[in-house]
Amino acid sequence: MQLTAIEQRVIGCLLEKQSTTPEHYPLSLNALTNACNQKSNREPVLTLSETQVQQALDTLLAQRLVTQDEGFSGRVTKFAHRFCNTEFGNLQLTEQQRAIICLLLLRGPQTPGELRTRSNRLAEFNNVAEVETALNELINAEHVVKHPREPGKRESRYSHLFADPESTVVAQAVELPDIKADELNELLAEIDDLKAELQKIKQHLGL
Repeated sequence: MQLTAIEQRVIGCLLEKQSTTPEHYPLSLNALTNACNQKSNREPVLTLSETQVQQALDTLLAQRLVTQDEGFSGRVTKFAHRFCNTEFGNLQLTEQQRAIICLLLLRGPQTPGELRTRSNRLAEFNNVAEVETALNELINAEHVVKHPREPGKRESRYSHLFADPESTVVAQAVELPDIKADELNELLAEIDDLKAELQKIKQHLGL
């Protein structure tokens, strides 16, 4: 299973809202788009349109990872995930494992300590050791990977393995802010100045 950045966000939001606001689940397209663009508990923060979210839903519907209630008598169409814990699905997760996958889909690589702090509305972890146990179970099932510990950091970070190779690039492209033409020209001019200075230094050094 390989999900694009937007598909990851959609599945993560459906998992989250199913647990945190079950009275409003399944979600309408508008509610799901708002959840995808939520500023809290999201990394990166995105500004997706309903069209982008619908396109991701169309793909997920085709893969049977999402279902839709067409709505009758004027009711709005709503969407629910079939990502995990379905009757005949292959991906069966404990409540703790599900919470971890949900957070990794919504916020990217995280440490066990971060996962425990952020999971209070999704599952109960008595301590960080319980988080690490669940992570090791997910690693053994090839759903999660542990990254080498970064210099100066006390804990290693973990990522899910449901992303396609281009998902990081897509996420960066989605969140890339617009640059005004005059700002771009100013940046290009600064680059030209730096190139000229570098050339002078090379000439001075006889390079």
